[in-house]
Parts: sequence; structure tokens; C-alpha cells
Amino acid sequence: MIETLDILTNAGLWAAVLRIATPLIFGVLGALICERTGVLNLGIEGIMTLGAMTGWLTVYWGGDLWTGLVMAVVAGMVIGWLHAMLTVPLGLSQHVSGLGITLLASALSYYLYRLWVQVGDLPPTIEPFRPWPVPVLSSIPFLGTALFNQMPPTYLALAMVVLVTWVLNHTPLGLALRMTGENPHAVEAQGLNPIRIRIWTVMIGSGLMALGGAFLTTGAFNSFFPEMVQGRGWICIAIVVFASWRPGKALLGAILFALFDAFQLRLQNSIEGIPYQLFLMAPYLLSILALILVARRARVPEALMQPYRRGER
Repeated sequence: MIETLDILTNAGLWAAVLRIATPLIFGVLGALICERTGVLNLGIEGIMTLGAMTGWLTVYWGGDLWTGLVMAVVAGMVIGWLHAMLTVPLGLSQHVSGLGITLLASALSYYLYRLWVQVGDLPPTIEPFRPWPVPVLSSIPFLGTALFNQMPPTYLALAMVVLVTWVLNHTPLGLALRMTGENPHAVEAQGLNPIRIRIWTVMIGSGLMALGGAFLTTGAFNSFFPEMVQGRGWICIAIVVFASWRPGKALLGAILFALFDAFQLRLQNSIEGIPYQLFLMAPYLLSILALILVARRARVPEALMQPYRRGER
């Protein structure tokens, strides 16, 4: 018990929690804004993989780290456009299209990586982002180490939570987005185009998902390997439901999963005699439990997964 408290009160643990949560935050925000406009994007796992490969490859070819992130966003928006065109104007199954996008983006990432990168005994690496201490704030005991000594993309992820919350809840654009996911016909009655809104939202959301993947190769790690996303995309889908489609609660859900993950890593080093696979399973099992507890009370957007066709009622 005392050892567990020591782990939880260690500033290094909470610094690791934010690093682990960063790709989840980007992915959750991307999935959330897609679903708030009525489109389920199950392509997130593949989009994050494509973003991870694109961001890493850009830096490997000589670009800077921020250019790598930008190119990952562009790649995510392109593949998001494909998903949007299949599901919004054509009205095809969002489940089938999303799973197809995951398979396509993942396979394309693996293929291009093997095609363009010479892989030897050890995978090639890049120089990743380094922690950037915030002047003055980083010297605050405990809080400075945990919060204000992070990599720049982590600060960007936290800022995006604030931005998305403000846009959705306090701007006419946010109202239009939310209403598109609730009653697209009412949006059309106001002179707006729900189809165009959904297409752009899916593209922007997919760009954020790819940005989360790019952080894995430019911040958390320094190389690309095919299985590196490790189900984070599916966890993001679950966190959106856990958060009831609210950005603030989505941030809490991402941090909660990251806490489970960081905590189990430290428990592996302090507890002997237990198979390490049980520790690896723990964050996912706890996430499923949390999802079960809140899913029944979650209010789903009324038009989620419902195709919109102009003029129909």
C-alpha cells in the first residue's frame, strides 16, 4: 500500500501520464468532432498509423519535426476525405467504410515504409522532440515537473482541448456542428449545407487523429514500426463514449487510461511473481469497466451514423 502511494505521488509518474495521454488526446478530439456532426470514424487506428509513418518519414528525409507533424495532418485529412466521401454524399455504411480505411491506411503505411526505407538489423531513427520546460512555471515543486516540463506537442494537445471546447460550446460554428449531428435538416433550413459540414469535419478530425499518431514517432519514440499504435485508436473511440462527447471529459478519459498504463509499468518493476501480461491487460480491462459504467447514461448524438440526403425527412 505504501509503495503504491509512493508511485502515485511521484511527479515523474504524472509527467509520464501526460506523455502517454498526448496521442490519445489528439485521437479522441478527432473522433469526437467527427461524431458530433454525425459520422462515426472507425478508421482511426489506420489513420494514426499513417500519421505516425508520414510524420517520421518527413523528418527522416530531412524535414524538421514541426513539418513532420504538418505532413501527418495532411495525410490524415486526405484519407479522411476518402472516408467522408464514402459515408456522407454516398451514404455508405460508416462501420464498413471505417474498417476499410483502417485496413487501407495501415497496409499503405507498412508498404510505403518498406518501399522507401532501407531497414537493417536495427530500425533507422530520428532526433525526436525534447521536453521544453516552461520558464518559471517548470520550477514549481511537483507541478512544474509533472505539467510544465513536457514536449511541445503535449502543450499543443492540451491547448486543442480548450480550443475545441470553446468552438463547440461558444461559437456559431460549434452550434452548426452540434446541430448537424442532432438534426441536419434543421441546419439545412438555416441555409447551411450539412453535407459540406460533415465532409470538412471528418477531414479535420482525421487530421487530428494522424497528429496523435505522428507524436508516437516524433516524441514518444524515435522510429516507426508497424504495430506501434497498439490499439490506441479503438481506445479513443471508447473514450469518446465515456466522455459523453464532451471535450473536457474526453481529456479526463485520456488521462485516466494513461494513468492506468503508466501505473502498470511501474508495478511491473516493483511486484514480482505475476506474469507481465496481466499488467499489460490492466489498462484495457479498466477502460472497458469504466465504459460499461457510463455507457448507459451517455447521450448519443441523434443523427450519429444516419446518412443525410438533402430534401428527405
